Amino acid sequence: MTTPRPDQLERKVQQLDNDVQAIYEMVARIEGTLRRHSNRFDEIGGRLDQMDGRLDQMDGRLDQMDGRLDQMDGKLDEVLRRLDRR
Repeated sequence: MTTPRPDQLERKVQQLDNDVQAIYEMVARIEGTLRRHSNRFDEIGGRLDQMDGRLDQMDGRLDQMDGRLDQMDGKLDEVLRRLDRR
């Protein structure tokens, strides 16, 4: 096995150093992207929580309306029953 020349060794070390620096830069960019995504997910989660609250309110109102319609249905049945007796 031959020993690399000093200039080849220096070039190889320099290339490896450049590769390591490039990897650090990629990791830093990935970290920034992940941070932005996390922030956006937090915003979206907050909006979904608000929408969930509003849907719960709407569900409550629909339940009230359903109850009132049931009452009206009962009253209408009573009116029709009375009309049928005539």
